[in-house]
Order: sequence, then structure tokens, then C-alpha cells
Amino acid sequence: MDHAFEEVLAPNLYYDRHFETDAVKILPGEYYVSKREMLMVTVLGSCVAACIRDRVSGIGGINHFMLPDDKRDDDARFGRSMRYGDYAMEILINQLLKLGARRTNLEAKVFGGGNVLPGFKNHVVGERNAKFVCEYLSTEGISVIAKDLLGNHPRKVYFFPSTGRVLVKKLRSMHNDTIIARERSYSETLRGAKVEGDVELFS
Repeated sequence: MDHAFEEVLAPNLYYDRHFETDAVKILPGEYYVSKREMLMVTVLGSCVAACIRDRVSGIGGINHFMLPDDKRDDDARFGRSMRYGDYAMEILINQLLKLGARRTNLEAKVFGGGNVLPGFKNHVVGERNAKFVCEYLSTEGISVIAKDLLGNHPRKVYFFPSTGRVLVKKLRSMHNDTIIARERSYSETLRGAKVEGDVELFS
């Protein structure tokens, strides 16, 4: 079996007993692509995830990201925040194409962008992330066939790329400290990180 482009950034592979399938857990800043039958799982607060697949071959992948909180370039299309968002999307699409997906067959389902981080409410972080991912896919000509964005709850997303099926569970309990801590930490990392150059796209 070809694992060359499967274990990308997200190392949390496990066997999901409930769904009886191999699975991978995606954390903030990670992504994963695969051509085999499996489950991709992530938990989103204000971050967003794009589940993208080739509707013919079933090759699919998911990412989990947020735009850096950089006030200096909120409105600049080519500012640091936008460059990071572009990078997060391009690297996912690039890996899908490397695995054999065809750009003309790509379709997307997008999730997240909740208003869940205390103290972040004024920045409307989730809204920026949700708007970005929808605009990016529209610009790239990749149709969004389903979405569940915004709101006040974190979400747990289960993506089955081979079929395109997605299950979303709203997490309504107050035990969301882990999600908030994880996203705060990721946000801090982004603030100090250097945005790398463009990713080459394979069409």
C-alpha cells in the first residue's frame, strides 16, 4: 500500500472502534490526505476545516487552520493572514493532486468558524476564518456542496473521504477547555511564525 503522501503532518493514526475503520485525528495546523478507505476526525472551535475530495476516485483530505490574528493586514488581500490561509489550503490541494486527484473533480465541505474563544469575541475570529475558506474555494472554482459554519458551539467532524460522507456533532457541554486551550496555543504559535513561500500546485 502506498503511504508516501498519507502521513502528512497529522501523526495521530488509530483504529476507530465505533466506526470499525482506520482513522486519523487532525489537530490545529495539521492536514491529512489519503486514497484508502478511512475516517478523518477533527474538533473545531473558531478554526475551520475543509474536507476536499475527488468525487470520482474518492481520494480525499482535510485540513484544520485559522488565519493568524494580525491586525496590521486585516484588509490586505496579500497580507500575512491571507498568505497563511492560502498556504493551508494550497498544501492540502497540492497533496490531493499528488495522490492522483483531478482538479476538475474536486468538491468541498467546510466546517467550523464558531464563536467559542473567550476574549476573542471582538475579533470575530471564527467569522474571518469561515469567510476566508468560502472565498478561497470560490476563487479556485471548487464547489462547496455542504457547510456548517459559525454559531456558538465547537464541532466534532467525522469525514469519510472515499464516500464523501461527513458527520458533524455539536459539542454543547461546558467541557470545552481543551479545545479552547489548543486553539489559543495554536493562535499564539501563528502570531510568531514566519509564513513560508508559495506552494507549487500540480494541475
